[in-house]
Amino acid sequence: MTRSVRPDAVLVQAVIAGALSFAHLHDLAEAAGQTGWKAWAYPVSVDLLLVAVWRRLRTERSGLAWFWFLIALVASLGANIATAGLLDLDHVPDWLRILVAGWPALAFLGGTLLAHQPADHIPAPAPRSAPVVDLDRPEASAPAPEITTLEPAPALPEAAPAMTVPPALVDHARKVATEHRTRTGSDIDTATLRARLGIPEDLAGAIAAQLA
Repeated sequence: MTRSVRPDAVLVQAVIAGALSFAHLHDLAEAAGQTGWKAWAYPVSVDLLLVAVWRRLRTERSGLAWFWFLIALVASLGANIATAGLLDLDHVPDWLRILVAGWPALAFLGGTLLAHQPADHIPAPAPRSAPVVDLDRPEASAPAPEITTLEPAPALPEAAPAMTVPPALVDHARKVATEHRTRTGSDIDTATLRARLGIPEDLAGAIAAQLA
């Protein structure tokens, strides 16, 4: 399924404004004696400085960031105004030639400061001062001890109830144990008693405890 492409008015406006500003900066740099690729590099330099300022303002609204924002804004806005017919591009004044020639060094300085200056240091909280004790008041000579509430100890697990063995089964087991002692000369163990009676292991242990 294809998605319909809808033009964004804000994006279109931004592209148009950027293209016009880019062209005005190029024309001004070319009129000031910067020809060839150098004239195209000036608008790129101004735009990169604006990007660096924007990234800095996202994390810190410092005076340094606002200063270089004004510098980049004046460079871009000044070129737009100068090329609107208010300045004779065939006879550019010397002071403007000096500004255009010195712009690369100025932009490099601003971009370096914006990229490498650390953020403002956040002061650590002041240490808490010790409480002042009034020596004139005996009851205030020492701080009151803190009352600590002890948590109750965990309850011990309850012992399992003793297994009830039918007396008839105990009598039968005793006969089996006597017969085993007579035949082998030793007391019957729990495993043998369990096998002879065919009962569970826990029940055989309870009967063996009563026969001991």
